[in-house]
Amino acid sequence: MKLKVPENISSLVPYPPGKPIEELEREYGITGSIKLASNENALGPSPKAMAAIRENLAKLHRYPDGSCYYLAGRLADKLAVKPEQIVFGNGSNEIIELLINTFLASGDEVITSNPTFLVYQKMVQARGGVNRVIPLKKEARKHIAGHGGGSPLGVGHDLAAIPSLINERTRLIFLDNPNNPTGVIFGKDDFEAFLAEVPDEVIVVLDEAYVDFVEPAVRIDVRDYLDQPTPVVGLRTFSKAYGLAGLRIGYGLMNHEIAGYLHRVRQPFNVNLPAQIGALAALDDDEHYRNTLALTRQGIGWLTREIAGLGCTVFDTHTNFFLVDVGLDCRGLYEKMLTKGVIIRPMAAYGYPEYIRITVGLPEENSRLVLSLQESLAELREE
Repeated sequence: MKLKVPENISSLVPYPPGKPIEELEREYGITGSIKLASNENALGPSPKAMAAIRENLAKLHRYPDGSCYYLAGRLADKLAVKPEQIVFGNGSNEIIELLINTFLASGDEVITSNPTFLVYQKMVQARGGVNRVIPLKKEARKHIAGHGGGSPLGVGHDLAAIPSLINERTRLIFLDNPNNPTGVIFGKDDFEAFLAEVPDEVIVVLDEAYVDFVEPAVRIDVRDYLDQPTPVVGLRTFSKAYGLAGLRIGYGLMNHEIAGYLHRVRQPFNVNLPAQIGALAALDDDEHYRNTLALTRQGIGWLTREIAGLGCTVFDTHTNFFLVDVGLDCRGLYEKMLTKGVIIRPMAAYGYPEYIRITVGLPEENSRLVLSLQESLAELREE
């Protein structure tokens, strides 16, 4: 074939997906493996969501509600916003894509940080836009020191420096808060000082995929900024705290005018029926939500102490995952861990070859992780 593919597409590196657990087990000849790589909910999906989906399976021959009417109404009540300020998507990823497709013309610019969620920059490139990337700033940050080699990794968005990149072609700024993969947050005062430097025609996207895990006292309430002169859009998801990652449902909170433009661009049935039903039921599953947060906080504390004791540097986090500097090649460690049936996330794709990212699991999974990590590190250091 002689395909004529635009350069911005042909040069695009695909998002690095993980292999299915079943395939990894077949490839490595193992059984009973555990996956602590994708920041999923260790408790599984909301039981109320599963029950509601089962009760509605006979409706799968019907198209879903294109407006997500009932879900929008329930979520609006829960968050004290108006339904017209909410846009639902096939995961919050789709809201990212809708924003880029709606407000970006070829050659327009988007500002992101590095490292951050990889999807921002990929979607900008696919659209024909220009990525303006600024490194995360290196700052004093609480961590549990292990091997003592020091970390080259910047940890937080450089809100003081980002405005210097804004020009007449800037359309969007993406800030994940907490950041993925570092788990760091920025506070209200810094955010408001930053907003004061951003022109009114530039949209600031506050990606809050992990906001449920942030202690309320230090959260930014994106609802306070939906109708401010500088437009702010908040992104949230049902994938993490509600355990519905497989249904792919997320949403954006925004000014109704921005929402109106996104509705012009989105597909008419972009959120499937089981996702709408499951999300609606999950919103009322307070017990599952509370248990998820408690399990995560307990697991973070225990794993931090145990992994630091293995000679690694463990960074504090406001999410259900944490970053670890292991002091050696993370790809080799990833392979070692796979042979023991434990799946973690190497950070080489983010440009940090000695870092891994670990999701908090169930207590028994966390114990198995620590034992496998201890064995793998010892084997690699001997080699």
